[in-house]
Amino acid sequence: MQRAHSSHSPARRWPLMASALALALSLAVLAEARADAASPRAAATEDYVPDVGQDGKDVIWVPTPQTLVDKMLDMAQVTPQDRLMDLGSGDGRTVITAAQRGLTAKGIEYNPDLVALSRSNAAKAGVSRRATFEVADLFETDLSQADVITMFLLSTINEKLRPKLLELPPGTRIVSNTFRMGDWEPDASETVTEACQTYCNALLWVVPARVDGRWQVGGRTLQLEQRYQMLSGKLGSSEISDARMDGRTISFTADGIRYTGEVNGATMQGSAAGKGEWSARRI
Repeated sequence: MQRAHSSHSPARRWPLMASALALALSLAVLAEARADAASPRAAATEDYVPDVGQDGKDVIWVPTPQTLVDKMLDMAQVTPQDRLMDLGSGDGRTVITAAQRGLTAKGIEYNPDLVALSRSNAAKAGVSRRATFEVADLFETDLSQADVITMFLLSTINEKLRPKLLELPPGTRIVSNTFRMGDWEPDASETVTEACQTYCNALLWVVPARVDGRWQVGGRTLQLEQRYQMLSGKLGSSEISDARMDGRTISFTADGIRYTGEVNGATMQGSAAGKGEWSARRI
């Protein structure tokens, strides 16, 4: 009597297994191809041309005129020792210009196509090692390593970023194309008229050291109230005037004497016009 072959014999299982394996491999290759097509590297191979005014996550894309890019970097007094971060870096022109000046610069951009375009532009400019770009949300990005921050965002976005910016190390320079920072007044502003039709105003802020409170200056108390970089208060019983912070540098006038100094945590040290050196400690 002949024994019937099982329907699960190796001879029959092998074609089924081979077909399943081929299908799985095809799906994996297809998934990888789709991922590559969506990646910045793949996008860089395309002739991507962004549209002025196209929608973005937080703002529409409008390129900063090159003359204003140059002015913004000039106002920040950038040096090759500085690390720059551009928030909403678009086509990369600010980062690339900074890298051409010798800075290490990084662009933060939510649109992967713009990041790919920026990387391509940096490669063409020969600055890829100093000019890098990251697909990221600017609100979730660590800004603490930047000496200079540039941005072309709306005032509402700037105001939302303001608390985070004020936490940066004193002396960090922030430069915005056109849009302000609410009631935090800029330290300087300049308008470009050459080769610029719209959005031609550069605004500079320098993150101030926090000095509000009481300080001991010799035998007198320096009482300071601070609103961003602007100061008011008293030295002893005398009101101070023309008082402000410029990063870590403090300056004020009391009893007709001009005081300037540097803040280092809980101490200050500087000079008083015609009176020699002065120092203070927080109390």
